[in-house]
Amino acid sequence: MSAVSLRQADNNDLGPLTIRRLQPTIGAEISGVDLRQPLDEGTRDAIKAAVLRHKVVFFRDQGITRDQHVAFARQFGPIYAHPTTAGVDNHPQIHGITAADFAKYEKARKEAAAQAGKPDTAHEDKYHTDTSWRLVPAWGAVLRGVTIPDVGGDTIWVDAEAAYDGLPDDVKHRLEGLHVTHDFREALNRVGKDYPIVAHPVARRHPETGATILWVNFSQKPQILGLELSESRELLALILNQYKRPEYQVRFSWRPHSLAFWDNRAAVHYAVRNYGDFPRVVERVLIADQADYAAL
Repeated sequence: MSAVSLRQADNNDLGPLTIRRLQPTIGAEISGVDLRQPLDEGTRDAIKAAVLRHKVVFFRDQGITRDQHVAFARQFGPIYAHPTTAGVDNHPQIHGITAADFAKYEKARKEAAAQAGKPDTAHEDKYHTDTSWRLVPAWGAVLRGVTIPDVGGDTIWVDAEAAYDGLPDDVKHRLEGLHVTHDFREALNRVGKDYPIVAHPVARRHPETGATILWVNFSQKPQILGLELSESRELLALILNQYKRPEYQVRFSWRPHSLAFWDNRAAVHYAVRNYGDFPRVVERVLIADQADYAAL
């Protein structure tokens, strides 16, 4: 990141870009750039620096095509095609996230619970990161609003660095050296794939900023290794409570042609499903970390 430092990314204006902070530690809206066009090096570096500084940045009124969506993301690293999606309209790099697919998942989940003789428990959208089940998760993601309800369907991002910093010192001490599981096998098995259960540090060091990140994926059956289940559950409950604190969050209201670009290593997010049966659609492109290990 030769052109722009993290401190510079906190300015209101960076050349043609305007960056407006939305919350003190997380979230910024960027204007003054046309994402349909290739970025020059300085603009690309300014956007990357803003993502590192603010964890998630947003763009409005960007009427980009799917090809342009992929091209924009590719300027920040190699693209990772998620194994549970066949892509969208001959774009294998794009993961369509639809209300219809969620409804199918809910139906399958309820049927599986009934067949197993287990009580049905209501699905809860959980605070999570994308591809944390991999040895080397995707570093970034670019999400585009496609079919958006007039009201509802927001996404919440959490500053996982601030969430860690806000823990009591005794809890930080208890978390030192601990690892938590990320288990995505159930979803992978449904599409004929598998992957070993991976464990990442609960308090994970960010590879670029050096910050300590509170990094748990509550959608992937987390368990803290080396502890009694009761203590693991206690610590996970403390972490979840941190994620839920509004002072660590930014909430984004989608509109058509809006984009969110976030640092998947520094933030967790939560999809708010309060739009009834509206056929909401967003599309995501993942950016792999460390090209040498992108296939892991």
